Amino acid sequence: MRFEQSEYASQPLLSKEIVEKRRIYLITKRLIDLIGAVFGLLLLLPVFIVVAIFIKLEDPKGPVFFYQTRVGKNGKEFKMYKFRSMVTDAEERLKELVKYNEVSGAMFKMKDDPRITNIGKFIRKTSIDELPQFINVLLGDMSLVGPRPPLPREVDEYTDYDKQRLLVTPGCTGLWQVSARNSVGFDEMVQLDITYINNQSIIYDIKIILKTIGVLFGSNNAF
Repeated sequence: MRFEQSEYASQPLLSKEIVEKRRIYLITKRLIDLIGAVFGLLLLLPVFIVVAIFIKLEDPKGPVFFYQTRVGKNGKEFKMYKFRSMVTDAEERLKELVKYNEVSGAMFKMKDDPRITNIGKFIRKTSIDELPQFINVLLGDMSLVGPRPPLPREVDEYTDYDKQRLLVTPGCTGLWQVSARNSVGFDEMVQLDITYINNQSIIYDIKIILKTIGVLFGSNNAF
């Protein structure tokens, strides 16, 4: 499935006011986020411990957790937490690898990224590296379901149409992640996110969460 920007760039843009009118939905969503994040952290505590041990065994000097500055709702920046899956100087080495980018638009993805550690390959493949984002959910920076939070340098390249992704709280999972993930480009991701924003509901969120559980392990598009 391919979306050409010309197909949707002329559509009317969503407004912050329209999104914020869904007050009952937003309150219920936040309650589900809090319950889900607490339950997830408690249930997955053994996984956290095992992954932390393996990360330290492979690279004793590096930290277990890694954070990046991401852009959230209405352009507010926050620190997004992950298990470290790359070498400690990954950001410095990015400049050398930009030319090998395998997705279009304002993102960088490389299937055989040499910066990824051995344990990093596994936790990325299974999306275990994303589990610390439950902390971001508790803090209110993220939701269980929503658009992927972009990097500031990605947002610098956004058009007004692309910025509609920032009208809602970013999520740990979303329509893009369960529908296509890295098998599509940036334009397709934006269109999937806007489709989600237009159709937000508790039932829709639950469906995405359930589908996420089904694709977490062994996704061929995770890298």
